[in-house]
Order: sequence, then C-alpha cells, then structure tokens
Amino acid sequence: MSTLIKAARTALFAAAVALGGQASIAATPAEAARAALGRTATPAEVGAWDIDVRPDFQGLPKGSGTVSQGQKIWDGKCASCHGDFGESNEVFSPIVGGTTAEDIKRGRVASLTGNQPYRTTLMKVSTVSTLWDYIHRAMPWNAPRSLSADEVYAVTAYLLNLGDIVPADFTLSDRNIAVVQQTMPNRNGMTLQHGLWPGRGQPDTRNTACMKDCAGTVKVASAMPAYARDAHGDLAAQQRTVGPTRGVAIGTAASALAAAAPDEKAGAKLASQYQCMACHATDRKLVGPSFTEIARKYKGQEVRDTLAHKIRAGGQGAWGSMPMPPQAQIPDSDLRTVVGWILEAK
Repeated sequence: MSTLIKAARTALFAAAVALGGQASIAATPAEAARAALGRTATPAEVGAWDIDVRPDFQGLPKGSGTVSQGQKIWDGKCASCHGDFGESNEVFSPIVGGTTAEDIKRGRVASLTGNQPYRTTLMKVSTVSTLWDYIHRAMPWNAPRSLSADEVYAVTAYLLNLGDIVPADFTLSDRNIAVVQQTMPNRNGMTLQHGLWPGRGQPDTRNTACMKDCAGTVKVASAMPAYARDAHGDLAAQQRTVGPTRGVAIGTAASALAAAAPDEKAGAKLASQYQCMACHATDRKLVGPSFTEIARKYKGQEVRDTLAHKIRAGGQGAWGSMPMPPQAQIPDSDLRTVVGWILEAK
C-alpha cells in the first residue's frame, strides 16, 4: 500500500508541475526526478485492482446466478476442498452450519453469544458482500479470480441456500442482494464503532506515512535456529484440527529446501511456490501422503508422465478419500521439475 501512496503523491506532484509549477512547496531535485518517472495508470490498469465490494455494495458488478447454477460450479470447482454441501473436510473450516431460523429472524447467531467453540463461515459473517468479495478475488484456490461475476453470484446463492437463507429456486443478483443482506443470520453481530464504517470519516489508525529514510535492505533481526525448531515437538500437530491454521510443520518445505543438493533445490522451491506443501509434507502424512511415501510406492517405475497428469488433472481415491484439486496453472517445465523432485524424495 505504501508504494501506491507514493505513486499517488508522485502523480499529484507531477500534475501540479504540469499546471505551471503552482505547488505550494518548491520541488527538490530528487522530487523533480521522481516526478519524471512512470506514467498515469490507464483505466484498465486501475480497474484490475479496484475490485473490492463494500458492505453498502459499492463496487458490486452487475450480474446474476441461480442456486442450481451455483451447485454445478460448486461440485466442479469448490467441493474438493469445502465438501459437497459446505461441510468441509479435514483441512478447511466448515462454511455452512450452526445457524437457525431464529438467528435469521433476529440477525444474531445465538450460539456465538455463549461458549460455543465451533464456528462456521455463515455463523460469523455479517455481510453478504464479504462472501461475494472473497469468492470473487480468491477462489478457487488453484485459480483465483477465474470465476465470472455471474458464476460468483451463483456460488454465493448456493451457499446461502445451504444455510436456508434463500430458497432453492432463488436467483441472486446485484438488484436483490441488498434484500438478502436483511436475512443474514449474523447481520447484527458486527460492531459499527470504527472509522471504516461508511459515514464516520475517521480511520482506525492515526499514523502518518513519512515516506522517507526507508531502509534499502530489510534484514531479519532474529529467527528460531534449525536445531530448536522441534524443541517442543511437532508444532503442526499441536494446532487445532479444524481450519487451515496448522503451524510450522517440522521437516517440510524449509528444511527440505535447506538440505537439498543444488540440483534438487529447484524442485523443492517450486513445490513450495505452487502450494504443494499446503497438503503434503516431505517425510510424513499431512493432508495427503508424504513425498517420501509417494517416491517409495513408485520406486523403479517410470511414472513421471502419469504423476504429472494426475497433478494437473486432480483426482481422488489413489491415496484415500481426500480429493486433490487440479493444478492446471503449473507450466509443463515446472511440473516436470516438481515430479522429478518428488520421485527422488528420501
């Protein structure tokens, strides 16, 4: 964000200079040099970043989608991680569940006011715009922002139907989403006492960006040494089992990369880059099998093309019931490197 602020200030300064140098403060040589750099962002470039949807539905694009359309998209692109009906699996927190008809009526999820440790997305979220915005910008996990506006409306409608917020024959659109907001189970569960709420006009923070004397190189002041990482056991195994927070997995991505020979480091780095380590560890089962276990199973077999195809297409059943989503975004050269590294895992 600081880079965007700096760019905006530079653009304003350049505009002032272009209008006859009427800036209230004389430009220094350094400021004049910065003002000469770059160009004004095009509307298309600004539009590519400006995708947020606010609780008052500013920024929401036109479109619509039905519950039945959403179910088809969900089954093909979402269920592998979040379950057929939003009930989730061993990895991700459930999206649906924990709300009642009374919650929808009063706008406050009753179980959240007590000592209920179980949380689902529809229990916590107060604005339907939050669901729409997050699905649009971040889903599916392996191909974020690949859904059209109509597809996002459809998927959101399907989730709302699973929570009994809208009927099965409902069509969600930019024209009726504000009405749906009035039936969100936890719509009255958020605080409005902060500066980000529309109309208040005051930010949450009072800091002033100095934009000067920035360090050229950032150095990490301290880090846990490798010999101490497992001093308290496997940190990942000590985290809660529901949800994506799993802590540091001892002996996985970082240690594999550090211990790899130079020709192996490329494979370890790519496996981490393409989020393979989110579900697989090097030496133990995490969500899917360990890379060592995979290498052991296929030892002596020429299965590089087969494994590459399975990674790209996704699948289920070879290592249990947990499905693996397709990874079609990985370039062929990187995929071959990752497969080769996996088959050499020890």
